[in-house]
Amino acid sequence: MSRSTDDGPAPRGRSRRSFAGTRPVMDDVAKLAGVSKQTVSRVLNDHPAVRPETREAVLEAMRTLGYRPSRSARSLASGRTRMLGVISFDAARFGPASILTAINGAAQEAGYLVSSIALDTADRDTVVRAVDRLGAEGADGVIAIAPQLWVGKALAEAALDVPLVVLENDLEDGTPWVTADSWAGARAATDHLLALGHETVRHVAGPQGWTSADRRVLSWTAALKAAGAPVPAPLFGDWSPDSGYDLGRRLADRTDVTAVFASNDQMALGVLRALHEAGRRVPEDVSVVGYDDIPEAAHLLPPLTTVRTDFAEIGRRSLRLLVNRIGGTEDSPVDPVVPVELIVRRSTGPAPR
Repeated sequence: MSRSTDDGPAPRGRSRRSFAGTRPVMDDVAKLAGVSKQTVSRVLNDHPAVRPETREAVLEAMRTLGYRPSRSARSLASGRTRMLGVISFDAARFGPASILTAINGAAQEAGYLVSSIALDTADRDTVVRAVDRLGAEGADGVIAIAPQLWVGKALAEAALDVPLVVLENDLEDGTPWVTADSWAGARAATDHLLALGHETVRHVAGPQGWTSADRRVLSWTAALKAAGAPVPAPLFGDWSPDSGYDLGRRLADRTDVTAVFASNDQMALGVLRALHEAGRRVPEDVSVVGYDDIPEAAHLLPPLTTVRTDFAEIGRRSLRLLVNRIGGTEDSPVDPVVPVELIVRRSTGPAPR
């Protein structure tokens, strides 16, 4: 009996010869199922033209042989590698690291592998080299965790020829993006402190040029102005506990400072230490709010009031948005703005009399 070369049913009575000692390949599946290699490829890629009985015959052959399609086989069949690229900056920080973990998990569930590149600098040449490397690896799309303004510009100039999704940065060229609602988070933190009776709120900000830090400064300023409260100059840190400590020492010496909003929990941790060393009680003398809700925030003394950012959701949404773009579908629309939540703990209290 001749082997079928179309998508009709496989012939009965086919031989199930042993492939022991070798790793089965697509040709072996085709021979055992009695179909063409092209038909096996169509089954692997869920092609609608394959008859149900033929599909089942091919799947049964795969099970019998223990065949597992390789990435290269899928790539040849579909024109895709099922591999995604991720470019990250300052990847050791809690936020980017948490996002990257979520992207990896969501990609695995969606059947993709992830190739990650962590960059220390964000100049155009470095970004272009990273993009070229991911392109050479055959990435179907790229997610860039790009929290600085100049990173977004470098990505725009790199001219990617595959779909791109940017996190924590909204490029003006219409590139899809996902971000946490920093504006709402900073507003909630500032309004919380004002509602406790504090005349104003001092702000330990993140570094200038970081989109999330800049938005929090603008939102904090707007909240103070809306309440008719004084707007003191922000103090700019670098996200680290050391910078929070140094700036906290400057604030601790001022008795008119009764409320501090730090742009992340690590800087808030430094502020808490500086206040403690200066003999300023939290929250009796000074209330402190952080941002991000790192795992340690609930275990500080006192437990830290903070704005919770769902970094895992940022990662999941970015993956879903990228997969939609790769597939050219909007079957599951993605809201690019991830909500945040104020978590009130014991580091904030009424303004001292």
